[in-house]
Amino acid sequence: MNLGAFSISLAVKDLAASRDFYAKLGFEQMGGDGQHYLILRNGTTLIGLFQGMFENNILTFNPGWDHKAQELKSFTDVRELQRQCDSQGIAPVASNVADTPQGPAHFVITDPDGNTILIDQHR
Repeated sequence: MNLGAFSISLAVKDLAASRDFYAKLGFEQMGGDGQHYLILRNGTTLIGLFQGMFENNILTFNPGWDHKAQELKSFTDVRELQRQCDSQGIAPVASNVADTPQGPAHFVITDPDGNTILIDQHR
């Protein structure tokens, strides 16, 4: 299963303090609105910092994107990924896949330890 670009989405208390901390580790901003969230990159490693948007950290995969958030010519659509998860007995806890026949969509699953995994397609 090719899930696309991987990042960790961190629920942070102070966006500026978190940005400054990760900058010291070599991360540079590559996206975000600067007030509620930032996307940082260090080489091929991506971290999203999100203040006040969700309660816990989330493992995030973006079908259709590489680690630079560049669109891939070929990728497995999020609807197919959800079908593959369903066939493996992994049911989504949230999904808008059925609402859209193509384009942006997402679904959420949890691992056996309760960690949230977001499969979020942007195109």
